[in-house]
Amino acid sequence: MNNLIKTALKMVESGKGILAADESNPTCTKRFESLSIECTPTSRNDYRDLLFSAPDIEKYISGVILFNETFYQKDLSSQALYPEFLSRKNILPGIKVDLGLENFDGSSREQITKGLHDLEKRASQYYIDGARFAKWRAVYHIDESLPSQKSIDRNANDLADYASICQSSNLVPIVEPEVLMNGNHSIAKSYEVTSKVLHSVFEELSKRNIIFEAMILKPNMVLSGYNNQQASIDEVAKWTVKCLKENVPSDVPGIAFLSGGQSDELATLHLNAMNQLQNPWKLTFSYGRALQSQALQIWSGNHKNILEAQKVFIERAKANSLASQGLL
Repeated sequence: MNNLIKTALKMVESGKGILAADESNPTCTKRFESLSIECTPTSRNDYRDLLFSAPDIEKYISGVILFNETFYQKDLSSQALYPEFLSRKNILPGIKVDLGLENFDGSSREQITKGLHDLEKRASQYYIDGARFAKWRAVYHIDESLPSQKSIDRNANDLADYASICQSSNLVPIVEPEVLMNGNHSIAKSYEVTSKVLHSVFEELSKRNIIFEAMILKPNMVLSGYNNQQASIDEVAKWTVKCLKENVPSDVPGIAFLSGGQSDELATLHLNAMNQLQNPWKLTFSYGRALQSQALQIWSGNHKNILEAQKVFIERAKANSLASQGLL
């Protein structure tokens, strides 16, 4: 367990965050096709290689969450498998272990996450193959009647089962309960739902005797619904930190936020504002699009654009590194 705690602490090392490069193939296809990039195993590998081999990435990134396909692909220069390639850079390799979403309780409006049935076997193999942490995402929708308590409880139960399997397999679990911000709800409603979700999650984690010091939380920020008037940066910081203080044990070493569809700049500014408030955890980032979107647009599948794309990617990583210290 000491090794797990050390790994968790390294994941939230000061000035560093986690790169979420675990987009599923269908998600990656949508992003590539929007830029007229052919989406194949080779083009996906080319793109991930662009990110992972960017100069100085290890200064700002502590770990990378990989998709299964990428986990077993190779760096283009050394031909090392990515877990080995990242480890050589002192970056922790991680793996997305959930298998996507399915409808819950006969409803098309609520979802649970697939993948528990064979997770113990997969987690053990991923550790043997070089993974040191894992990620599992649950989602919750907000409207006048959602999320239901039933779905909150079910997702909390599954997240706790996942975390228990990970810790017994020597993997640090990233626990990701994402309250989606689509809709016209207020920031107060977002706070209310996020509080209920986090309370339920940590209640179940406690029941499973999860070692809080050996896990990382990856929550949404508390935002206004995207179809509503947006709260200010300071309001988002205050509501989010208040929600966390009321529901997350201080034993958890770090909280690595998802960007959740925010613009690149807003995700950074919100993180910076939170780190200017007093809180008991390391507050950092585990961003996908908010780190990658500009780089992907510049690259657009053209080998000639790699250096410029890498430069923009590192600029975003550095900005978020500063924000994770409240230094912007």
